[in-house]
Amino acid sequence: MKKFIGVKEIKATPMNRQDYNDYRGWKLPSDEDGADDGYLVEYIDGGKPNHPKHDGYISWSPEDVFNRAYKRVENMTFGFAIEALKKGKKIARSGWNGKNMWLVYMSGMELPPYNTQGTKKKVNDRTAKFIGEDTPLITLPYIAMWTADQKWLPGWLASQSDILADDWCIVD
Repeated sequence: MKKFIGVKEIKATPMNRQDYNDYRGWKLPSDEDGADDGYLVEYIDGGKPNHPKHDGYISWSPEDVFNRAYKRVENMTFGFAIEALKKGKKIARSGWNGKNMWLVYMSGMELPPYNTQGTKKKVNDRTAKFIGEDTPLITLPYIAMWTADQKWLPGWLASQSDILADDWCIVD
């Protein structure tokens, strides 16, 4: 069997095993303990709904398994924050001094050369000065920051403190 590691965005509600079975309208199997603490887990970033009161797929997770697999979105490691970033979320550190600062993932793009006719999207004159008027622009993905003084910073780089911090969060 192959090994996997996953990152998912979920909603969770504390619920013991018996309450989860009751919620689903199921009989608790005789070999399971209904008093086991755990969580009703709803997967909100994929999965066909399997219950009429939920928009995502739901299941139950024992508390110890849940605590090893999931982190609150207010106290994430850099690795979890990067995964959220790749899924289109804005992220930030709660420990940053500047307010309203956040990061986003910018996917790569291609623009036709500056001298292309009949299109509004093309290499601008400032870039064409350096790469040539006949050269298309192909950008690689990068991380951009919205700064505290409301300026756009393409190509943000993480410091060692950022990489090792556990105060990353998803910004709504």
